[in-house]
Amino acid sequence: MSMISFKLMGLLGAVFCLLYIYDRLRIDDRLRHRLNNWTLIAASLVFVAYANLLSALVLTAVTVVTWYFAKNRKYWYIGVILSVLTLGVFKYTNFVVSSAMEVFGKTGTTLNILLPVGISFFTFSAVSYLVDVHRGELEARNLEDVAAYITFFPKLTSGPIQRSGDFFGQSDRRRQVGMQTFLPGVQIFVFGLFKKLVMADRLSVFVDQVYETPMIFSSFSIFLGVIAYSFQIYFDFSGYSDMAIGAAKMLGYDLPVNFNLPYLAHNVTELWKRWHITLSTWLMKYVYISLGGNRKGKARTYLNLVLTMVIGGIWHGANWTYIIWGFLHGIALAVHKAWMTLTGSNEKKHGIPANIISIAATFLFTTFCWIFFRAPSLHSAVTIIKRMFTFQTGVNQPYFWLFVTVAMYFAAMLPAVLRSRGRELKARKLNTSFVRAEYPVLDLSKFWNLVAFFVFCGLLIALAYTGGSPFIYGNY
Repeated sequence: MSMISFKLMGLLGAVFCLLYIYDRLRIDDRLRHRLNNWTLIAASLVFVAYANLLSALVLTAVTVVTWYFAKNRKYWYIGVILSVLTLGVFKYTNFVVSSAMEVFGKTGTTLNILLPVGISFFTFSAVSYLVDVHRGELEARNLEDVAAYITFFPKLTSGPIQRSGDFFGQSDRRRQVGMQTFLPGVQIFVFGLFKKLVMADRLSVFVDQVYETPMIFSSFSIFLGVIAYSFQIYFDFSGYSDMAIGAAKMLGYDLPVNFNLPYLAHNVTELWKRWHITLSTWLMKYVYISLGGNRKGKARTYLNLVLTMVIGGIWHGANWTYIIWGFLHGIALAVHKAWMTLTGSNEKKHGIPANIISIAATFLFTTFCWIFFRAPSLHSAVTIIKRMFTFQTGVNQPYFWLFVTVAMYFAAMLPAVLRSRGRELKARKLNTSFVRAEYPVLDLSKFWNLVAFFVFCGLLIALAYTGGSPFIYGNY
């Protein structure tokens, strides 16, 4: 079941109505909590099983295993191993088999193992819960609580990756589900839908052409296509995150923000504080720190950064291109950390020209790395890079929608930049001086706000690309 479907709207509507009814019944809070949990679990299993029954079975198995080994804390690591093995079997078997065949010069077909829906994201949720319980940061919960957390369908297929303690803290308290949650939630959902259907999917037309047939395009067109993909993946993935956040908000849950204007980052370290924030936080807490973090000397710190990002690349997919993508980011993080150690501070103030240069350089580096992320193979990535930097002739296609999209991106970013100036002093004291994005949620009880919202919905319908481009992170 896609997040862009009337079936999803119907499922959301049914769950909202049930939670609304539970909230107004004169029943014990514990019973209300259980009704909420089992309603969410049932809806989530329906959401997954609609794609295929195997996905629902794997999700159920991982959930039960996670609950059991968290309850038996002495053997918590077995739960982690089983979850990671499940991810490895379904996601990486084909890659390992095909790589081994290439090494030994064999030919044949891969096993074509079906990838369960959302396996990367619900595996991360399971692992984080087990580790948190082991570290004593969280008490082991009963099966229904664990199932509600791991299977929660708005975040299931593409995140955000929510910490278990955050989810339980919300589910344990009495939530007032009603128009006060539905109206902000539906606005955030529509905002994300606009990013996906109007921005990302229209860019996908040009991007797909460039990456599928790079040899026919000129160097300039390939450069534009590479830039276009940077914006496509941002609008696609942040659009899904917004839709997930909006859907959860309708049901009374707050998911963590996953993007914060990442292309305003001054360096790659700041980029990962703005891009896929919940993944970078997860990698920092459960991989980087587990590897030793910065506690074992400078050389080990740099190695841990590289290893963490390589693991992040492997998590994204079973392909050498993802490994190279993660390796490049890991090297960049290590180099930046070494530079900041050498200069002795990250609090230096820079003028406007220096800020523009650093933002542009970070964006161009990120865009270059996206080539490996998007290209179907290492050979294709190398071809695109060669074509882009050797000034080749070919079809010139200055895709108009790219320029429209960039203009809309900067127009939407401007209010956040202006608002941040008034908060700059306080933000610097909190060491969070970069600009923060905000959702444009309106008070729909006011007439003109309601008019503006429906005009926005009209623009969404008029400008939406209906070619059926799937969510990029739905593959991970």
